Amino acid sequence: MFDDFPCVWFSVSGVRTPFYVPPLVAFVVSTLTSTGGVSGAFLLLPFQLSYLKFTSPAVSSTNLLYNLVAIPSGVYRYIREGRMAWPLTFIVILGTLPGVFAGYYIRVWLLPDPSNFKVFVGSVLLYLGLRLVYDASGRGRIRSEANRALEEKFKAEVRDARADRAGHMRAGIPPEAVVRTVSLTARSVVYEFWGERFRFSTLAMFALALAVGMVGGAYGIGGGAIIAPICVALFDLPVYTVAGAALLGTFLTSIAGVAFYSLVPLGTGGTYAPDWLLGILFGLGGVPGMYCGARLQKFIPQMYLKLFLGGAITLLALSYVWQYLSS
Repeated sequence: MFDDFPCVWFSVSGVRTPFYVPPLVAFVVSTLTSTGGVSGAFLLLPFQLSYLKFTSPAVSSTNLLYNLVAIPSGVYRYIREGRMAWPLTFIVILGTLPGVFAGYYIRVWLLPDPSNFKVFVGSVLLYLGLRLVYDASGRGRIRSEANRALEEKFKAEVRDARADRAGHMRAGIPPEAVVRTVSLTARSVVYEFWGERFRFSTLAMFALALAVGMVGGAYGIGGGAIIAPICVALFDLPVYTVAGAALLGTFLTSIAGVAFYSLVPLGTGGTYAPDWLLGILFGLGGVPGMYCGARLQKFIPQMYLKLFLGGAITLLALSYVWQYLSS
């Protein structure tokens, strides 16, 4: 489809495309998805398979390489604006890392065929995605008073900004709205954001991260794509404080994933190392995209963030179910 433009030949993947296509696509995708704590790699995968005709198993490791290059800029922006919930982040990391290595072991030695498990994961994600969409549609009810208060404060900021024409660009979360840890114990974590308090079980979150790490390690499913919607839909945490932690967890999962694909023989005895040049080009587009998405998030109502995150997760879930039905 790109024959009319000067193209670059990527010898590892066999892809032939103009050099600007991978970073341009990655920029658009990552700008949208990083607002919800999802790297966008799950959208880049079908693009590579369908449009670039990159069908080797190395497409998975190339996707993970994109995460390694792109994610740090988004995480930096969340840190800079004080919207990193560090207790949540550390618990996600502590659970994800051992889960990833256990997952790779399970994948190689115990469960070589991922199709049955993928349909299970797809069903879980479908439930989470539809639940987020339902909640964002206005028919569902936000369970916590704290989340309801955040919605009202955001609306008040927008009204004030409209009344003050010079301040229309500041409509959204004010700079002073940062995450502050209130308490951190083995039983629970409490943090404050924009004057409201949020609580979650330490052990439940750790168990979630461990399970997500194992799934991500075994089947190459992005950790953030699972952790983010669960934190929002089940733990009732605001998207504004979940996105940074989910992205950082995905980044760490991707480090282990790239190393695994590059060093551990699979299937025929060879490795499936990434197409380094293609993955880096995708990542270079993702760097500004992640940064812009993290910056834009504070100007977007949580209702729309939930709607987009729910829609994205629903598409991911349907793709897994479709893979199972068509296999």
